[in-house]
Amino acid sequence: MPDVVRAAVVQATWTGDTGSMVAKHEEHAREAARRGAAVICFQEVFNAPYFCQVQDAEHFRWAEPVPGGPTTERMRALARETGLVIVAPLFETEQSGFHYNTAVVIDADGTVLGTYRKHHIPQLKGFWEKFYFRPGNRGWPVFDTAAGRIGVTICYDRHFPEGWRALGLAGAQLVFNPSATSRGLSSHLWQLEQPAAAVANGYFVAAINRVGTESYGDNDFYGTSYFADPRGQIVGATAGDKEELLVRDLDFGLIDEVRRTWAFYRDRRPDAYGELVRP
Repeated sequence: MPDVVRAAVVQATWTGDTGSMVAKHEEHAREAARRGAAVICFQEVFNAPYFCQVQDAEHFRWAEPVPGGPTTERMRALARETGLVIVAPLFETEQSGFHYNTAVVIDADGTVLGTYRKHHIPQLKGFWEKFYFRPGNRGWPVFDTAAGRIGVTICYDRHFPEGWRALGLAGAQLVFNPSATSRGLSSHLWQLEQPAAAVANGYFVAAINRVGTESYGDNDFYGTSYFADPRGQIVGATAGDKEELLVRDLDFGLIDEVRRTWAFYRDRRPDAYGELVRP
């Protein structure tokens, strides 16, 4: 595997229906492949609006099995077509009453490698996620893909350092954080927390946000997606606040260099951290 991996993220506006939203992301993925990308990640619940701005049972209609559902199958076909590793965040239904905010990770040959289920579920104005989602129960897996060792956290997870660290300890080289974050709530944290997580854990982080306002609320999703390297520096420039496909070259060789120089893993003291997880 080459040290330099070309990665892509998509920040997109809601089209009004699932079919056209998925089709739009398929075209972004094809363009990323034409530009030489090896891996792409979409935004949180990419094939739906951010319906969590309201609490209404009608929105369970967006949920589908993962894997095995129609969107996952389309993404598997897209991976085979393009040769991309695809991270596709979806509203998962496992069985009646069991729903999760999930990302499915699909290898470049269309193989479903597994899923990540969002651990930290907010419940506040405009982000009524506990109405829809159970907390994740599958840990923080790292997936061996054709584009490297990839991990996922989702949106609100980024405020909690433990998940970031678990992914680093498991050998992640690149962690995607697909999100739906609003301008008025935490925009000042957007370019603070994720570069800090990249530094603390010695890997690349991709921060993906939606763009625009949608029909279910007044949240202003401001885009500005970006990649941060293990030094905490932005790779290239951030995206703007409009729909955009962002493609960047990530030098995974920098991971070893930074970990040798700063030696944060060497100097960890897990023997002293017991109080942090005491109930």
